[in-house]
Amino acid sequence: MMRTLFVYFLLIFMATSCQSPQSRAPIKTTSGSFIEASVARNKLIYKQEKAIIQALIKTDSLRNYISTESGFWYTVTQKGSTTSTQKPALGDLITFTYNVKDLEGNVIVSAIENGIQTYKVDQSNQDLISGIRDGVKLLSPGEKATFIFPSYKAYGYYGIEKKLGTNEPITSDITLVSINQNQ
Repeated sequence: MMRTLFVYFLLIFMATSCQSPQSRAPIKTTSGSFIEASVARNKLIYKQEKAIIQALIKTDSLRNYISTESGFWYTVTQKGSTTSTQKPALGDLITFTYNVKDLEGNVIVSAIENGIQTYKVDQSNQDLISGIRDGVKLLSPGEKATFIFPSYKAYGYYGIEKKLGTNEPITSDITLVSINQNQ
């Protein structure tokens, strides 16, 4: 009798121990409310910045600003050589200068402070804001342009320590010096 009881317990133990592992339900679940609130806040910031930038453009009747698909505006202030209409392409090594100004025209970082920049188009991990990386691709050698970047294309939430606050749009004068084409 004891032996049959032992066999039954052994069979029950073997049958229950061969189950696949059960996944546990999370203790705490979160919704996407933080991300949704962040998206809504960023859309509002962009809408406000866009209104300010468009008012600034409207007051500058001497220049014709071009709106880009990337979400910034620019105007060419100095044409390059008439023989070269080449634009930087993926992998090209370019040299350029740029400054950073607030919307009132106050210089935050001068072109002298930045120096001459060398940048491999779309392949460098260089510490450049996305607006400048996109902007230089619109210029030909010798051209200079004034760009107006909303904060998300500029320094965004971080700003520049002790120089530029958070979520502030900027202007930048960029001069493309040369392009060395990728072979």
